[in-house]
Amino acid sequence: MKENNLTILSKVLLVLVGLLFIGSLFVPMWRIELDAPQYPEGLMLQLHANKIGGDVDIINGLNHYIGMATLHSENFFEFTVLPYIFGAFALTSLILVFINNRKAVFGFLVIFILFVILAGFDFYRWNYEYGHNLDPNAAIKVPGMAYQPPLIGYKQLLNFGAYSIPDIGGWMLVGAGILLFAIVLKEFKFKKSI
Repeated sequence: MKENNLTILSKVLLVLVGLLFIGSLFVPMWRIELDAPQYPEGLMLQLHANKIGGDVDIINGLNHYIGMATLHSENFFEFTVLPYIFGAFALTSLILVFINNRKAVFGFLVIFILFVILAGFDFYRWNYEYGHNLDPNAAIKVPGMAYQPPLIGYKQLLNFGAYSIPDIGGWMLVGAGILLFAIVLKEFKFKKSI
């Protein structure tokens, strides 16, 4: 076995990583849950790779009163490119099985980490724009108030509690990242540095 070749276990894990990327295309990736006394059942916004789902119409109606722009999937170029990006990640994972090179897997992990950082910045920008760029003629105005939901975690927005957390697809991507890291760790642990 050559020094840079992958073990059978690493190849199996790469196939699993590819399946996680593919699977994430069919389920929601992120969710923003809104809780308030007037909505005891709560409201939910679900972000898929290619669309916004959940209680979009109700949330858009509420956002109108505070001057937030309405949410429409076609307004976000991300929903056009994300399915292709995750498809490419899935294909790359499977191709790496045949390339059989640990340095290539390390490079793929670095690319995935950079993608996650870029996606985090983009999501923050998206939340910031919708929470701060308010219509000055809105029915409800609270001086100094912005309605930016948290990037992750909890934040109180007037009488709404907002929870921003990964959904099933997001956890699948976390799993893919952990598996990629485990593969790299396993392949380089007892070998010379790259």
